[in-house]
Amino acid sequence: MSQPFPASRFSIAPMLDWTDRHCRYFHRQLTRQTLLYTEMVTTGAIIHGKGDYLAWSEEEQPVALQLGGSDPAALAQCARLAEARGYNEINLNVGCPSDRVQNGRFGACLMGDAALVADCIKAMRDVVSIPVTVKTRIGIDDQDSYEFLCDFIRTVAEQGGCEMFIIHARKAWLSGLSPKENREIPPLDYPRVYQLKRDFPQLTMAINGGIKTLEEAKQHLQHLDGVMVGREAYQNPGILAQVDRELFGLDVADSDPVAVVRAMYPYIEQELAKGTYLGHITRHMLGLFQGIPGARQWRRYLSENAHKPGADVEVLEKALSLVADKIPATV
Repeated sequence: MSQPFPASRFSIAPMLDWTDRHCRYFHRQLTRQTLLYTEMVTTGAIIHGKGDYLAWSEEEQPVALQLGGSDPAALAQCARLAEARGYNEINLNVGCPSDRVQNGRFGACLMGDAALVADCIKAMRDVVSIPVTVKTRIGIDDQDSYEFLCDFIRTVAEQGGCEMFIIHARKAWLSGLSPKENREIPPLDYPRVYQLKRDFPQLTMAINGGIKTLEEAKQHLQHLDGVMVGREAYQNPGILAQVDRELFGLDVADSDPVAVVRAMYPYIEQELAKGTYLGHITRHMLGLFQGIPGARQWRRYLSENAHKPGADVEVLEKALSLVADKIPATV
């Protein structure tokens, strides 16, 4: 089946401690087309860490790796490793405002050094053939004029060769606000991102920030090339069930949430055999039945039982029994 749209038309944001490989595998059962992102992984973790920070499974495709770092050579080394492992895209984090990130000189503070970001992008583009993209904010601190944003985009595009930007439509305060507050307090400015696309029509641009429904996504897609959804996709993953039909235009049935849960069983059994705790997987599935009678019982049963020793797919079957008969049949 030919794909009328690229995967980047709709994506799920990289979210630290949330979009791990179990989460991505689960989201992939709901939508085949959506571009999934890893959590942000630092270059230091990949190069010096003891674990395998690039682990993922082929079934998650298409997946983009989000990197955190500001050393062009280290980023290039990690990008090369990621391409060899089969990732579809490398994304540089220029949006995260946490203190920990700033101390490592990456994330949103990099907006203040567009030339360095350009060097980082160029270094990665020179060694890989997959797309290298940037996720950024619309400004930082008092550097929040439209001119500042345009200068940043122009520099990174022209000097770094970056062709795609994902714009979180809020500025970031590098001091005084927590990362959580930075996702909620600075006001959203969607028109500014629309204007950016009009002023840089040759660039591919996606928008992120505060998007909660597929209807909102459709509105943004009238102005931009892509939409990235974060917390809503995580907390209410049921919205992903209609994405392939609604946003990618495919003639497919919407995902059935009960079937999605059961499709997870072989994966869960493989992971349990490796020593993974059931709760590490099911925590991503808690919001699946949001808005359906029995959703609270589903969440409660999983929360209370998935962490117990020996917990297996029987826990999920029992939790399903609390909600499955309450789901209206689709026409």
